[in-house]
Amino acid sequence: MTTPTAQRVAVVTGANRGLGHAIATGLARRGLHVVLTARRLPDAEAAAGPLRGEGLLVEAGELDVTDPISVFRLFADVGRDLGRLDVLVNNAGVAIDRNRRPSAHDVGKIRSTLDANLVGPWQCCMEAVPLMREGGYGRITNVSSRMGSLALMESAGSPAYRVSKAALNALTRVFAAETADENILVNAVSPGTVTTRLSYGSAKQTPEQAAEDLLWLSELPDDGPTGEFFQGREHLPW
Repeated sequence: MTTPTAQRVAVVTGANRGLGHAIATGLARRGLHVVLTARRLPDAEAAAGPLRGEGLLVEAGELDVTDPISVFRLFADVGRDLGRLDVLVNNAGVAIDRNRRPSAHDVGKIRSTLDANLVGPWQCCMEAVPLMREGGYGRITNVSSRMGSLALMESAGSPAYRVSKAALNALTRVFAAETADENILVNAVSPGTVTTRLSYGSAKQTPEQAAEDLLWLSELPDDGPTGEFFQGREHLPW
């Protein structure tokens, strides 16, 4: 990474392709210094290179959210090398239990789903919040799903994915409560169905279109919402 910067710094997880890449691109084009992460550094470098070619401030970072050491190292590097962290987008996740029923499931897939979709974002938040406190500013967006809304959960399909996103919504609430008086705003957002490898159902928008609908959460004013669940700019029920 480079030297400390006066520009706001954003970390985007799972950003080498799809929605994560679109989010990282959108933040960089808005003038943020973006750390674009992927599980493998070569993948992050390949995705960051063309953006740097546009003159954007984009760093490549290796981050496997299911590996606690990887998470610790990435955020330690950001604090040491860039000197600040202002925005975190928890985008990385898995969807590996389609066509499963809760009563006939694979426990290994359940654990893997919770590890990637809940425990990983939780540790990222744990590492990010102290850096945000140092600067008196923070915006955290947890990429969730309508499938994690308890009020809208009428299907038993993809149970591990649904439960993991409902738990991510709960994580959003508890972090928002902890940081409510610290100018660190924490929200969850459903991007809707997007043409990515994780899409459920008939995708209705490109990653770029979906990113435009959620980037506003990374630019909230100090009196903006926290502890809320959105799709686009509309509230979703928990």
